[in-house]
Amino acid sequence: MKRGTPKLPSIWKMALQSVWNGGPGLCHFAITSACNARCGFCSFARDQLPAASRHSVTLSEAKRASDILKRNGVRFLHFTGGEPLVHRDFTAMVAHASQIGMVPTLVTNGALMTPKRVALLADAGLATVYISIDAASRTVHDANRGLPGLSARIRRANAALKRRQIPSSASVTMSRLVDYPALPAFLQDLGFGAVTFSYPLRTLPSSYLACAESPLVDFAPEELHTAFEAVKTLSREFPVLNPVASIEDMQRHLHGEPEIFGCLAGWKSFYLDWHLQLWRCHNWDRPLCDIRDFDGTQRVRDGCTACMIDCYRDDSVMQHVGVAMSDGVRAAAHGDFRQAWHHWTDGRNVVSAREAIRTARAWTGGGDKRLKQPIRPTPEREAPDARSG
Repeated sequence: MKRGTPKLPSIWKMALQSVWNGGPGLCHFAITSACNARCGFCSFARDQLPAASRHSVTLSEAKRASDILKRNGVRFLHFTGGEPLVHRDFTAMVAHASQIGMVPTLVTNGALMTPKRVALLADAGLATVYISIDAASRTVHDANRGLPGLSARIRRANAALKRRQIPSSASVTMSRLVDYPALPAFLQDLGFGAVTFSYPLRTLPSSYLACAESPLVDFAPEELHTAFEAVKTLSREFPVLNPVASIEDMQRHLHGEPEIFGCLAGWKSFYLDWHLQLWRCHNWDRPLCDIRDFDGTQRVRDGCTACMIDCYRDDSVMQHVGVAMSDGVRAAAHGDFRQAWHHWTDGRNVVSAREAIRTARAWTGGGDKRLKQPIRPTPEREAPDARSG
């Protein structure tokens, strides 16, 4: 493998590992609360968060945290913020994570993703990138981010990422700025081959600030249900990484109906903040512990369905089958073959495996013949005011 090619783990290797340990863990590591954008639906915004409240981890802290996470079964490390690229040591953090066998991912607004920066991150071992997109219009997207010319920079960044064989996905917050039918053409024009949708957040009890009491993300349940239907419709035209089974669980959540899949946050996925506090997820009101004290005994598993945060709920759907296989093996090892059979024959396993395979193929492009013919771009259209209310 040449230097700079993403070291993505084999799906079959992960599947074999899942038989015993339920599959690799994931941590969303917010290395800084500083951001260079001013999104109307985010409290990290540069014009919302006071300078005194902006904090970052040091390089040595990030390295130590990565070591501890790796030791405790976390394989995927999603660097987020704030905006990770404002941190001067970000490339070194990626390099360390890659060197110890983790899979580093960047979540960014793309403003600082110059071709030179892409080359440095590729050489450091960056595996995948999520770039935030707010609308199906350059004018509306750039205005909401408060970053003139941002869409053009994202287009150049995607071209550079493609040259280095690093897959990128658009990350679209489900807000009132989104024109779902127009989105596929816009995303393809920017160079994206897939999209994931972030479900709207107005308040969070943890330290994470990617939420705001903004009319842009204030939906009645019926409105959000309709938006989820629009996402499912869009997935027939353009690769969507969110599992349909997860989207449908979120629709059940909106109407107070029993959900099919419980969340694995606190067991297989975590949130680590700039103060090195390890949380079960963004929606928890207290940390599990300081990362320096994490030894695995703090893990929580209770099938929680309290929130609709996509980065935890979506992954939980796809990892269900691995955890179920692992539960069965452990039950069998203790002689409880009836319980083992119960885990192995859980009807949700087929759904989970299907969604995991579909998402993996969408990431790699292997399952998407739809993009062989370019989608005809639509003209720029007026959209709702991008300013926060």
